[in-house]
Amino acid sequence: MFHGFGLRTLTAIGIIVIAAIAVFLLSHDVQPTLVTLVGGVAAVLAAAGTSEAVTDDAPTPSPAETPAPGLDDVLEVIVEPILIVADGQVAQANAPARALLGRHIVGEDVRMAIRHPAAAERLVGPLEPGVSEPIDLVGLGTLDQRWQMRVGAGADGQRIVQLIDQTNNYAAERMRVDFVANASHELRTPLASILGYIETLNEEAGDDPAIRARFLKIMNDEARRMQRLVEDLISLSRIEAEKYRLPDRAVDLTDLIEEVRSEIIKGEVVLEIAEDVPAVAGDRVQLSQMLHNLIGNGIKYGRKDMPVTVRLEQDLAGMIRLSVADRGEGIAAEHLPRLTERFYRVDPGRSRAAGGTGLGLAIVKHIVERHRGRLDITSLVGTGTTVSILLPAHRAEPKRPGGVS
Repeated sequence: MFHGFGLRTLTAIGIIVIAAIAVFLLSHDVQPTLVTLVGGVAAVLAAAGTSEAVTDDAPTPSPAETPAPGLDDVLEVIVEPILIVADGQVAQANAPARALLGRHIVGEDVRMAIRHPAAAERLVGPLEPGVSEPIDLVGLGTLDQRWQMRVGAGADGQRIVQLIDQTNNYAAERMRVDFVANASHELRTPLASILGYIETLNEEAGDDPAIRARFLKIMNDEARRMQRLVEDLISLSRIEAEKYRLPDRAVDLTDLIEEVRSEIIKGEVVLEIAEDVPAVAGDRVQLSQMLHNLIGNGIKYGRKDMPVTVRLEQDLAGMIRLSVADRGEGIAAEHLPRLTERFYRVDPGRSRAAGGTGLGLAIVKHIVERHRGRLDITSLVGTGTTVSILLPAHRAEPKRPGGVS
């Protein structure tokens, strides 16, 4: 009857039977006695099914009995390329290494697998214990990739070679260097102009009212240009600092577009706004800046006698679509991928003459990214350019019971 039960289970049932007898002797009532007996036995049997079935009949294997993963298994789950080198040959290579260097590298001379002058000595020359200083490799894989190689000493004279992809870090550093160089150049040019005119005014040219007035106007224009550039740099820095904070305020783009149009002095702006467009989840100040930049660009680079068209609608997926179209000269296809780069200009002379800082579309891109939206630029030479933006609609949080939101 009790086959399959462990000793602890039988002991617990015995204790429950004794407890039930004690209840009967104290109360002389059969009903509570049966409840105690049946309930206790049921609880013990349920516990026995979940614990003793494992501990008594099917003991859990000890950690020593669990098979350890092999070296191949460990290497395959590492996402970076790893090579095990023995006697100058590639003894093992994980999947990322084979994808980067080729499946044929296993069993091959490691200097043939990683063909790079800076890597050869480290791969086969004397090696101190531990992990050596990294070596930068250019041209491994594709021409635009940058890798960092680390070599460590393993057991029995083996070497562990790790390749770390530094392409993104290199690109970010290159962007930072280019940004500083471009910003310095953009600030240096108007500053040099201002200083030159000040020096000229301090000489005899300052005595001529007409020349003085012309020079002061140029100096004022250059100072304003510097001011716009500094303001855009500060704005871009602020937007980048907030990019991980998702805006959650409801912003009515219909009202905001009307407001921005009323603030624009030059140029004609035509609105094509659909009815009942929902609000977007956003930052009103940044969205206003985005609209000013887009509409301002359309007016600057569009034909003077042609309006800029702003459209607003909700698409079938529920996203809010905003587009700003001009009828200007258009932009060649090879320039489109770089338009949102900082300080990139299709026509530098024309852009500076129009008062552009080269940061307008870069700011727009970062605002759209912060709002988890999507930016698309299309253009046709001789016809014009359209900038389209998709933004998620604002979703109000449901109110909690009791009036607490």
